Amino acid sequence: MSDKHLHIISFNIPYPPNYGGIIDVFYKLKALHAKGIKIHLHCFEYNRENATELKNYCESVNYYKRRTGIISALSSRPYIVSSRRSEELMRNLLMDDHPILFEGLHSCFYLDDPRLHGRKLIYRESNIEHDYYYNLFKAEKQFFRKLYFLKASIKLRLYEKVLQHATMMLVVSTKDQEYLKNRFHSGHVHFLPSFHGNDEIACKTGRGGYALYHGNLSVAENYHAATFLIKDVFDDINMDLVIAGLNPPAHLKKAARNNTHVRIIENPADEELFGLIRDAHVNILVTFQATGLKLKLLNTLYNGRFVLVNEAMLNGTGLDELCIIGDDSLQLKKHLNDLAKTTFGQDQVNLRSAVLKGNYSNEANADRLIHYIF
Repeated sequence: MSDKHLHIISFNIPYPPNYGGIIDVFYKLKALHAKGIKIHLHCFEYNRENATELKNYCESVNYYKRRTGIISALSSRPYIVSSRRSEELMRNLLMDDHPILFEGLHSCFYLDDPRLHGRKLIYRESNIEHDYYYNLFKAEKQFFRKLYFLKASIKLRLYEKVLQHATMMLVVSTKDQEYLKNRFHSGHVHFLPSFHGNDEIACKTGRGGYALYHGNLSVAENYHAATFLIKDVFDDINMDLVIAGLNPPAHLKKAARNNTHVRIIENPADEELFGLIRDAHVNILVTFQATGLKLKLLNTLYNGRFVLVNEAMLNGTGLDELCIIGDDSLQLKKHLNDLAKTTFGQDQVNLRSAVLKGNYSNEANADRLIHYIF
């Protein structure tokens, strides 16, 4: 049996694994557990129930209330950081000298705490957070939310210097790796792609009947991208667009009603969404935020047919050869018209299998992670 123990501080309860960085956390737990690592998980509670499922993969699971409210908001630290502090967490960390993995900048309140001096402290990056929030500021329409995102971006940029206290950083894209290496003049910044819920390529050959865009539609980044597709790409081409995702805003639904080629599927269950991904002829994923790794890109490559993206969606992931790339509405329209005449074949499936089993295998990345830490 392994005698390797690891503390993991998660910014939220990583079950169910149904959004962003939480997907990375949960499948990392599973992969490390399968390798015999004894995980001591620390979760900040935020709009989620305690999850007994996590006990299947962890030696211990601890929950801490997130300190939302005015005191955290007025802190010099970013709100996403200051609201995730707990002396109970610190007491638990000080009971041994095991390495500590901080999931996201959110969880780094204690990264520079003198009481942890001499410990192995690993930062797991999922975004360059100040860039992420600045892009939310640019995409947001509501004034007070725009102001919040701008202030958060400034605070996060200033707070980022806390990462100099990390023993090493594990990042999800080579572009983010280059940025953090240059920012901190560190040789201990390693590219380690996100963990995910896919084990095998499950995409269908042949043709589908529509293009699909999916995402959390309540997030400005995603409804901005969906609006662009409706108004600037699918305004005059002969292919139907399905937009699927959580909580689409009224202005997006109105834009869809004005285009006979577009329909929105609100709040699909996971099974329905994966069915939509597999049955689409083209999965179109565009973003105006070149940050982190978009896990929906990975899910689509494992499960869908043709994947049409803009350059910002790739962002140093090394997945370029698996996608068709268009960076403006004219290029995207041309690719869509060409793909409408093309059959998705077994050769594309084989290429995906070869590429994804390299950098994006959960098992291989668990081995890399264990090597880095231990």
